[in-house]
Amino acid sequence: MLREVMGRLCRRRMPLPTVLTVALAALVSVSPCVTGAHWDHAIFLDDDYRLLWSITGQDITFEVQARTHGYIGLGFSKDGTIYGADMVIGWVDQGQVHFQDRHVKKHGDGEPLVDSSQDYVLLLGYENQTHTVLRFKRKLDTCDVAYDVPITNDTMRVIYMYHNKEPHGAFYTPGSLPDPAEAFKQARSLFLTQRINQAPLKPDPRLRTMELLNQDVNLPQGDGTLHWCKMFKLNDINRKHHLIRYEPVFDSGTSASYVYHMILHECQGSSPELEIMSRENGCPCYRADKSILTCNSIVAAWTRGSEGFSFPSQVGYPLESNQARFYLMETHYSLTANEYTWPPKPKAMVDNSGLRLFYTSTLRSQDAGVLSVGMDPNWRHIIPPGQEHVVSEGHCVGECTQRAFPRDGVHIFAVMMRTHQIGRQIKLRQIRHREELLPIAHDRNTDWNYQEYRRLSAPVRVLPGDRLIAECIYDSSARAAITLGGLTTREETCLVLALYYPRQKELTTCHSLPSLPTVINSLGINELVPGSNPVRIASPPELSGMTLETRLISYDWRNNFRSFQYVTRRGSFKPLCWSAKNQPMPGTENLEGFAPNITKSYKLIRSCSFVGSTNVANVLFQNRNRYVTESETSADRAAAAAGSDDDDDDDIDSNNVIEGAARSKVSRSSVTESMGLSGGPATFRPLGAAPNMFAFLLFIIFLYSFRIAHRV
Repeated sequence: MLREVMGRLCRRRMPLPTVLTVALAALVSVSPCVTGAHWDHAIFLDDDYRLLWSITGQDITFEVQARTHGYIGLGFSKDGTIYGADMVIGWVDQGQVHFQDRHVKKHGDGEPLVDSSQDYVLLLGYENQTHTVLRFKRKLDTCDVAYDVPITNDTMRVIYMYHNKEPHGAFYTPGSLPDPAEAFKQARSLFLTQRINQAPLKPDPRLRTMELLNQDVNLPQGDGTLHWCKMFKLNDINRKHHLIRYEPVFDSGTSASYVYHMILHECQGSSPELEIMSRENGCPCYRADKSILTCNSIVAAWTRGSEGFSFPSQVGYPLESNQARFYLMETHYSLTANEYTWPPKPKAMVDNSGLRLFYTSTLRSQDAGVLSVGMDPNWRHIIPPGQEHVVSEGHCVGECTQRAFPRDGVHIFAVMMRTHQIGRQIKLRQIRHREELLPIAHDRNTDWNYQEYRRLSAPVRVLPGDRLIAECIYDSSARAAITLGGLTTREETCLVLALYYPRQKELTTCHSLPSLPTVINSLGINELVPGSNPVRIASPPELSGMTLETRLISYDWRNNFRSFQYVTRRGSFKPLCWSAKNQPMPGTENLEGFAPNITKSYKLIRSCSFVGSTNVANVLFQNRNRYVTESETSADRAAAAAGSDDDDDDDIDSNNVIEGAARSKVSRSSVTESMGLSGGPATFRPLGAAPNMFAFLLFIIFLYSFRIAHRV
């Protein structure tokens, strides 16, 4: 039977990779009776499409449950579009599961084409009365640099599609999928490797909830923004409790499209002014009297796209009325870009959204704190226009951590990294003495509409004297005017909120700001006119009398960008180290900071060490999984048949997978080991063909791989 199928395909002059793919699909069916899978994460991408996944070592396993009897797809894209995407397509036709690793050309017509290298492994597929279900796995980095997108700690753009029709006829050839444009739904930004697990809370009779809600806030018109501050008073928490989870509460769908972030601050002390504010409905934050707001400790931070945050089982944020009675919630309202309409549609223009807190008197072993690291939101943070790669750095200097942190240091276990619209990358760097350690966190593909907390694979210890740097990279190529630092979404920010334990109150905000000499030198200015208003330039002579604002607007950024970037990164800055009482830490008021003199740094190592290698064993390994979707056991046999005895660990980029992990090129855990499945080893098996036929197919695969190896 197999020989007949392959013979017919070869007579049609189909490429050998396609021949092998089709032949194996003709053989493979997957039993729908596999049960017992444990999923670390689950999310509805829409009402009819549910995605579940878990990570074991260097493997990630997905299950897609879609309300359709047609074909379904899941993929990953660098920019959120289908063009250039890496994806899998599958469907079930009369009990037969069809499953293919595909890709979409960057400048193609949107049709998903079958990959020459099949790097996804089908584990399960079936239909019931309403849904199609596919379960499959892949390596976090498949090393298929031509068509596959590595799954990293970056923000991943997950794309998905489903259609009510199945392909028929020659369904492996271009044009065989019914209406791909109609099947493609949208992209969803997600953390796949560092997502906070929002599992149901364990039963706890002491668990209580509290909602802190705004009251009839008038929403901004059009693309305007609003920062709203409301004070809350907690009277009934008379002994220590731990906050263990929080989540957003939206007044309506309209509110959800307006609320950009909500930050809850803890206020130190008590005063008549705080009492008065707690009885009012709130006010714009810029109108609040900052002198009375001793509210510089962050309790909870939510940003658009997040489902909320659950603390690890051993950590909670302490709540106690006797220690802190007043809490200030800052809500940033800004309509999402895709909601802009003209003329504007009439909508309900008041909001009562807020946060729901889950807290318990069953105390955990560690008190959590939040440390804000980055650039202070100020006009001195300048991002020139028309540049693809602008670097800004906010420093938390060692003099501040030395004064604040306990002798054994603190342990950072989660971070939220924030920029606004033109931010592209964020990194939290750690410097100890003159050595730069591995980044605590790094995102090379940020999405300003999805910036929630991400958990670290293991807590990172920061010692007294360590320097932390929030490094942000912006792409201003689409902007004709400069962008300044600030709070609105059209301005920019560079902040990292680090969740850590044990909590300390000496240092809660650790920012920096370029010094005024650094700013004016970066603009080619030597001296300003003292006391001038508006600020005017004194020298050099060719700029004498020009206002600083005019210089900012008219500066030749294109020819002077490199010198500007050098001065801003190497020039002096003002460290801003503030305590929970919203005051500078004693001894830090007159600090002057400079970029660190790093003499030893970390090394990034490629994860796909055999790419481009001339080693025969590496080439054989590189090609051993080409052109077919294999079961685990057959993959092992194919590797053995190819004579691949290279069992060294792959080198990995520190950002590519869960930090510190190493990946074996040869060993692959079984389905039951990686997923905890029950029901015996027969989870993936060929039907309708004798074992010797399946072995024959594997032999053909090996021969083709061997031919490729000798051509290289």
